Amino acid sequence: MIPLKVGLEEAIVTLQSLKVVYPSTTVMRHGTMSVEYFAPKFKDIQTPHEQDELYIIASGKGTFIRGDEMVPFQTGDVLFVPAGVKHRFENFSEDFGTWVIFYGPEGGEII
Repeated sequence: MIPLKVGLEEAIVTLQSLKVVYPSTTVMRHGTMSVEYFAPKFKDIQTPHEQDELYIIASGKGTFIRGDEMVPFQTGDVLFVPAGVKHRFENFSEDFGTWVIFYGPEGGEII
């Protein structure tokens, strides 16, 4: 069954309990949608994804790069990345963590 709610503290504890190289954990999934909590340490090593995605910044601040665009981010901001586009977080604070919502078909939604 899909959880009705996943709290930030629960996601952090789950991620910390995992001994993984890639600092994320899936907390909810339904159809093409999945929700992860992502909290890189020191460097963001992610690669482009097959689905469109939203980042909802749960804590921290830094710089977000999408393609050749660069913007500052902070707690509460929402960032969008189309499927297949290079992106990464840089110069982020020690407390940085974000919800990641993947959705839609491979290759992204076409409008």
